[in-house]
Amino acid sequence: MKQLKKIQVWRRFFIQMVFGNILLISTSLMVYGQENPPRPITVTVSLVQNLSFGAFYHYNTGGTVVIYPDGSRSSSGDVVLLGLGFPVSTGLYDVVGNPGTLVSILNGPNAILTGSGGGTLTLQIGASDPTSPFVITTSPPFSTQLRIGGTLIVGNPLANPPGNYSGTFDVTFIQE
Repeated sequence: MKQLKKIQVWRRFFIQMVFGNILLISTSLMVYGQENPPRPITVTVSLVQNLSFGAFYHYNTGGTVVIYPDGSRSSSGDVVLLGLGFPVSTGLYDVVGNPGTLVSILNGPNAILTGSGGGTLTLQIGASDPTSPFVITTSPPFSTQLRIGGTLIVGNPLANPPGNYSGTFDVTFIQE
């Protein structure tokens, strides 16, 4: 009788273990972590609008003209800002990539701008909006508009005669 009871206990234990394991296996949930980003990760940058300092006049000592990321401008030294209908604008870029991609900006060295009437000006690349690093928007069209300002260093009228000044500057976009 004791032997039969022992066998029944073991049988019951075995059946409970088998059904318990089947129950655990059938009710297990698949758990996923963050999905991998699409490969390859690509970021495309397009120029929408050039950086433009507008019209200004300078006296004997020169100074600076600053364009801020919000589009406003200011001057220092003996530089006088003029309206005259010339455009004043930040550099505007459209940065397109995978949603949620982290992008950093690396400003290049100072740029030299050459004048139509001779002379050169120095351009220092300024701050950006959004500030670096930034995340590409996670809602369509999955692009972020980036505005970059700068500082124009103006010398005396002999070094910087009136005219249109132009040149190029480098900004590197690093996707992380």
